[in-house]
Amino acid sequence: MSSNYYRRGRNPTTAFGILFIIIGTVALVRQLIVWTEDFVLEFLLNSELTSEKVAVATICVGVFIVLLGLRKNEQKRWIFKISKDFETCNNR
Repeated sequence: MSSNYYRRGRNPTTAFGILFIIIGTVALVRQLIVWTEDFVLEFLLNSELTSEKVAVATICVGVFIVLLGLRKNEQKRWIFKISKDFETCNNR
């Protein structure tokens, strides 16, 4: 492999985000199987704190963590390119 090979999205942050998304999805699917979708929708829209709301929040947190993981990798790549260009200009 070349030294320019870059593994986008393969880091612990992305893995934790995907884990959060899977946990939230499993909880929602479980509630849909146990209850009907009418009850689940009612539980999502009422004013009490329910497991359905926690599952949706878990999915949202997972998506946020995945986006942070991807952004972090892109940021490193960009800074590395700038520093490499800067070194090239100073060596002339």
